[in-house]
Amino acid sequence: MESAARSTEVVNAYTEVVNAYTEVVNAYIEVVNAYLEAFWSGDFEQARRLVVDDFSFQGPLAQADDKETFFASAAPLVPIVRGYRPLRQWAEGDEVCTVYECQLETPVGAGCVLMSEWNTMRDGRVAAARLMFDTAAFRALLPSS
Repeated sequence: MESAARSTEVVNAYTEVVNAYTEVVNAYIEVVNAYLEAFWSGDFEQARRLVVDDFSFQGPLAQADDKETFFASAAPLVPIVRGYRPLRQWAEGDEVCTVYECQLETPVGAGCVLMSEWNTMRDGRVAAARLMFDTAAFRALLPSS
């Protein structure tokens, strides 16, 4: 009987830990989704609130080591971003990875570009982003200079 009671205690403790972990990870996913929604709809003010000051960004067309540099480099996107559509997302610990299509509309045309973004969380906000995408598909939607 004592062994069964101990087993129940262990299972209950494990369940509590798993539930707490799941709650934290789900909160991270919510923040990442709010960030992506704000960014890809052009609401940079909201997106800025969801990243830390020393936000780090690495992508094929830009790199930044702080929030101000990142949003300044991304400013030309505001008039052409039209949203995003998540295709797949998973999280582990403080990292969330999202595969999505971003929707762009320019004088050249409108279309979607497949992207993968790996975000790292800190203190409930996005601390880092690594973005990967086909730059040729992205550039094909931009006016030539």
